[in-house]
Amino acid sequence: MSVADENHCGHAETTSAYALQALSADEAAAAQAHIAGCADCRRELAALRGLTDRLVAWPTDVLRPPASLQQRLAQRLAEETGEAPAAPPPRRWSEPDWEDVAPGIKCKLLANDREARRVSMLVRLAPGASYPPHTHAGVEELHLLDGELWIDERKLFPGDYNYGPPGASDERVWSETGCTCVLITSIDDTLR
Repeated sequence: MSVADENHCGHAETTSAYALQALSADEAAAAQAHIAGCADCRRELAALRGLTDRLVAWPTDVLRPPASLQQRLAQRLAEETGEAPAAPPPRRWSEPDWEDVAPGIKCKLLANDREARRVSMLVRLAPGASYPPHTHAGVEELHLLDGELWIDERKLFPGDYNYGPPGASDERVWSETGCTCVLITSIDDTLR
């Protein structure tokens, strides 16, 4: 049984929308006032906070259509409804910066799950850069977006996926061309 199933006041949907910051300013103020006086909704909001806190670091524009498509769609909807074209919603997510983590290696943190001790990040290696030998504390998943990447004797190309089981070691990870990848890994990996 979910928390929403236990919410008997009938405001579960509004509380969920409030947690996701999907309400207008007026609706949010009304929801906030209701939640302050409703034990069911306060419990539901507390339960949703764990989920929404994890979502904060995820990019909301990964699957967002390009502005040109949004404009064409708004124009078409306006023509069909007879109303003025709607402006695209403002960006709510501010993209994290690239951080230099080692010579020739930059990372952009996407998500950090402290409970599971895992991180998701974009990693960029400059041409000729290498990552130190390491042992996986948990599962390591890598999806190569561009460039070429060597992991020991395996050469990856754009679109390739690499699975590293817990306890496995990578002796040599390097890129001759430079590359960018999505990496999901344990924060407890050990460097050697």
